[in-house]
Amino acid sequence: MERVKILFVCLGNICRSPLAEAVFKHKIKGSALEKYVVADSCGTSNYHIGDIPDSRTIANALKNGVSIDHFGRQLCTNDLDQFDYILAMDHSNHKNILRLTNADQHTQKVMLMRDFDPHGKGLEVPDPYYGGEKGFQEVFDILDRSMDQFIKHLEVKYLPQVKA
Repeated sequence: MERVKILFVCLGNICRSPLAEAVFKHKIKGSALEKYVVADSCGTSNYHIGDIPDSRTIANALKNGVSIDHFGRQLCTNDLDQFDYILAMDHSNHKNILRLTNADQHTQKVMLMRDFDPHGKGLEVPDPYYGGEKGFQEVFDILDRSMDQFIKHLEVKYLPQVKA
């Protein structure tokens, strides 16, 4: 089976999307899915290319037992061809991703992260940048439960192919 490629996207790639990438990698570590999936994250803006994630994001992740190893990068047109799932953190970034192309093959793979949230389908992952620690924990909690459902989705869709 070819690897399934997942891209998490927010605005600057220093808070939500690198945390989503790290939570995802943490959750699949040691699972049957781990060797069949590649995950990355990026931002729709060019504000933080080459930067490490926000220190509050790193601290929150560590507090929750997750480590982050990422340098900011900007979304590019090639990402739409390379990735199988492109998960936007909010409606604005979802719209900006879709502006890169009108091809149906790409619009179907672009979704909101919270489309997998059992407590908030279709809602946004709020940007914690201008808030305090409570906002970063809220983002972690949203990503944590959304990721569980996303991983279940991947297991149902791809693990039967692996066992065949």
